[in-house]
Amino acid sequence: MGSDGTVGEEAAIEALKKGATDYVLKPRPARLVSAVKRALQEGKERAERKQLEQQLRQAQKMEAIGQLTGGIAHDFNNMLTVIIGYSELMLQKLKADDSLRSDIEQIKEAGERASSLTRQLLAFSRKQVLQPKVFDLNAVLTNMDRMLQRLIGEDIHLVTAPAPGLGRVRADPGQIEQVIMNLAVNARDAMPHGGKLTIETANVELDNAYAREHVSVRPGSYVMLAVSDTGCGMDAATQAQIFEPFFTTKEVGKGTGLGLSTVFGIVKQSEGYVWVYSEVGRGTTFKIYLPRVEAAVETVEPSGETARPARGSETILLVEDDHAVRTLIRSTLQAHGYTVLEASQGKEALLLSGQHKGLIHMMVTDTVMPGMSGRELAERLKPLRPNMKALFMSGYTDKAIVHHGELDPDTAFLQKPFTPDALARKVREVLDSPHGQQGV
Repeated sequence: MGSDGTVGEEAAIEALKKGATDYVLKPRPARLVSAVKRALQEGKERAERKQLEQQLRQAQKMEAIGQLTGGIAHDFNNMLTVIIGYSELMLQKLKADDSLRSDIEQIKEAGERASSLTRQLLAFSRKQVLQPKVFDLNAVLTNMDRMLQRLIGEDIHLVTAPAPGLGRVRADPGQIEQVIMNLAVNARDAMPHGGKLTIETANVELDNAYAREHVSVRPGSYVMLAVSDTGCGMDAATQAQIFEPFFTTKEVGKGTGLGLSTVFGIVKQSEGYVWVYSEVGRGTTFKIYLPRVEAAVETVEPSGETARPARGSETILLVEDDHAVRTLIRSTLQAHGYTVLEASQGKEALLLSGQHKGLIHMMVTDTVMPGMSGRELAERLKPLRPNMKALFMSGYTDKAIVHHGELDPDTAFLQKPFTPDALARKVREVLDSPHGQQGV
């Protein structure tokens, strides 16, 4: 380098073009310390920015997959309603020794298995209906202890560590139990030769610093559920895909790849977060954070629908755009004694209501229909028939009927696919309820 530093500056410019962030000429060593500090800080900021960009891309991908799977589940639930429904009706008509009975039972069983898959897809896409309660997560763990031990087997040592003074959460207790079971099964499969499964709870505070490092996290008070195993662990590529539907590291026929995607959807729909840490050969830890609430614990009232008579003589306005589903529902209601006014869309239902001179005791309507939603139809009919109750049906939840997956108060809802018996019981339950949905 020349004494005037010219050659050095040219070399420095070339280095900057290749990615360097600063340079120090030999005649000016005093800048070296500050330049090194600045380079280290900028390197750290670039790494953090890259990590956040990766998290954002992953979140956007999961959202897109969720939209796709939710739509698929909705369409399949209409078809499964018909398959399961007609299978049950045929079984009711056949004698116990009929040669066709076994074949139809196989059809119904396959439909129910497919229904289970669509429920998991709905969970992932955050389009299932929740029944949230305020509860103590420690109590749920205590109630599940024996079941979890049977689930994971005798060669895995189960350790539960509930934190004293644990805060309460507001979520669907049944769905959170499903989360714990799915994580326990995942841990069991990662420890084929035995190991240790640890489930612990804690009160945690997620601060602004944590939120800056994790996309979509809101700072605040949370209850943490951590599920750790001593299994085979996962590499970074596997961790990036584990929550995606149908992704699995198991051999063909050993799993659907929906267990962890169900966990993801349930936690997200419960306004929570789930993060995973894993090392190959050293095990895996899933940490779930659910918002902490100050409300009192709510008790779950037992359902008495099984003892409720399912027949009736009332008049029901049926609105369903899917012809096969509508035909099944009409046949079921008529077989249980009801008079049915049948419409394929909202405008037709309004016309039928106007032409019918007698009482319409109840409307059974699909939620998502072309032209007019079930909610919009109910609002149009409310001033005309203020005493008419309503039962909404859907293959997935919709913003017209739910908010963040939670039903509006006093809204009667039936999730597709359903059996004819389940439909008849639900209709009778809503008709008999003094606080049933009226004119809405």
